[in-house]
Amino acid sequence: MNGTISDLRAEYSELAALARTLTPAQWRLKSEFYGWTPWDEIAHLCFFDETGLQSATDPDVFARDTAALNALLATGKEISAIARDKYGHLDGPSLLAHWEPLSGQLVDALAALDPKARLPWYGPSMSARSFATARLMETWAHGQDVWDVVARRRLATSRLKHIAHIGVTTFGWTFVNRKLPVPAVVPHVELDAPEGGVWSWGDPASPEFVRGTAEDFCLLVTQRRNLADTDLEYSSGSARQWLSVAQCFAGPPADAPAPGVRKVVYAP
Repeated sequence: MNGTISDLRAEYSELAALARTLTPAQWRLKSEFYGWTPWDEIAHLCFFDETGLQSATDPDVFARDTAALNALLATGKEISAIARDKYGHLDGPSLLAHWEPLSGQLVDALAALDPKARLPWYGPSMSARSFATARLMETWAHGQDVWDVVARRRLATSRLKHIAHIGVTTFGWTFVNRKLPVPAVVPHVELDAPEGGVWSWGDPASPEFVRGTAEDFCLLVTQRRNLADTDLEYSSGSARQWLSVAQCFAGPPADAPAPGVRKVVYAP
């Protein structure tokens, strides 16, 4: 748990450091992620870090506010609009000043819990360890949108292993979520780690495989890149099926961006 907590803290810190460099115009740039701006990305993270802190420290308040949120969602209002209503009075730097200590409080609260403690969430409850890992994945994915919109390359780190693990372990769920039959053969996944070495999951003898960099795999399973815009290698059966619809985050089925839409030419 300690490693997960320190990695989550580092992920928050890295994104906050990038956000501090944004100009007023950059805060309002529209990304290819549903037209969200860096402001929207940080507001989204802030909203769920705030409710995450409630879940970790006051489950009764979390339950009350979840009922109110569900009522809003039932009217057809999107979560992005709800976050804009909540934080719309804040400009980019003010939003960052609100979010940064809040995310730190969430990390501290998670660190104080037993890793197996159950936290209520917007579906099944989650262990504190899984919750921290999920927040890391969410922060990395929405952070990628900010890096992309300013066309700056982010250094890949060993923190990607958490996201890759979620990506691999949601193989079956990806199909179930789409009401598709789960393939009988699970691919062996072998990824080049950013800081050297190889991470692998599954049976090396499997006829199905996925190979490539951990960064490409994480970009794919978080649906930040189309498969065609990665250098991943894969077999043509269940691996190809999976990678075309892979989704490591909760919620209804979502589709990856079309080829080329989120391919970024980074500034030197």
